[in-house]
Amino acid sequence: MKTQRTFQRQRSGFTLVEMLVVLAILVLLISMVGPRILGSKQKADINGAKTQIGMLMSSLEHYVVDMREYPDTEIGLSALLEDPSQDEETKSSWDGPYLKKSQIPKDPWGHDYQYQFPGTHNKRKEPEIWSFGPDGQENTDDDIVSWDGEKKEGA
Repeated sequence: MKTQRTFQRQRSGFTLVEMLVVLAILVLLISMVGPRILGSKQKADINGAKTQIGMLMSSLEHYVVDMREYPDTEIGLSALLEDPSQDEETKSSWDGPYLKKSQIPKDPWGHDYQYQFPGTHNKRKEPEIWSFGPDGQENTDDDIVSWDGEKKEGA
């Protein structure tokens, strides 16, 4: 009696149908998860900008304790790093730098924070700091501001 050996062909890869099914599943997962990840990144950037504005406001409070007034709009936030005064009397009261870093931070979108003193949105005429937000445009709905409830007008 003859014995027949049957050789089974070994599969060495995936079929086209299997590849298409896996690809379809990956596309479906990415389409469901992608927007959530992007949305949480945007929220994190907005919260980061709010935190930085709070930090800058806190640094300005320390500046006021020493200098007895906020820096003018022209001097801006640079007064937190360099002594803005020219005369010896006020120069001796500056006890900065008031920031740990050697430069004013930029907002999460790479733009400079805006500064104005006296502010136009506070009854107590405090300084105002704001970011143009993700779109980088002034006076839009995504601006992030240091004052409550209102958007910057005409600045």
